Amino acid sequence: MKQLTIIAFLFFLCSCGHSVTKEDLTFLDGYWEIKKVNFPNGDTKTYEMNSTVDYIEITGSKGYRKKVQPLADGSFITSDDAEYFSITDREGIFIMTYESTMDTWEEEIISISETALALRNEDQITYIYERYQPIILE
Repeated sequence: MKQLTIIAFLFFLCSCGHSVTKEDLTFLDGYWEIKKVNFPNGDTKTYEMNSTVDYIEITGSKGYRKKVQPLADGSFITSDDAEYFSITDREGIFIMTYESTMDTWEEEIISISETALALRNEDQITYIYERYQPIILE
């Protein structure tokens, strides 16, 4: 039953008619926490807590993405490792194309808002993110 609900939600999300606009791409900047992965066979993996979050920064049609580890004081541990990408508009569908020395891959931006992001890769796996909200311990 849970899988049927998720499939119905994805169908609604894809058929609701809202497409990503160029102006929406400004929402990419910032920290994103993965919440769910939906596989093409209907399986879903949910993430309750994460030790890392994704930081995305874009300038124009180029950007990078890196994993960072949040700390209790609100700061982050990060490395110099980053995945660089370019964003292209293919007939109203925005694609993030990543290129490294080892591989090239793409993700389609399915939906984006100030608080939510959905990306689908070439294997039709959909990644659902929420804007990261730090938990600061005093």
